[in-house]
Amino acid sequence: MAEGEVRSRRWPVKLCGPTRKKLVFSLQEKYPDLDPLTVRFTDLHKYVTELEGFADDPTKSNEPKLEAIQMAWHEEYKDAQ
Repeated sequence: MAEGEVRSRRWPVKLCGPTRKKLVFSLQEKYPDLDPLTVRFTDLHKYVTELEGFADDPTKSNEPKLEAIQMAWHEEYKDAQ
């Protein structure tokens, strides 16, 4: 790493696998007041792919993956209320 360069404290975020939980935490952190059940899948896809550290192929997204992310995010949202 070059002098003065700051390494991101984020991790590579993927649509599925072990980093999905980190993805959900990132969404909850970035949008704490947004009820995930009100988010359209097109918007959710945008939110996910715009997360810092997103390191997956955006075209691998599909409705079942987005629904799983949305439901996991909803659980985090409920816990935070």
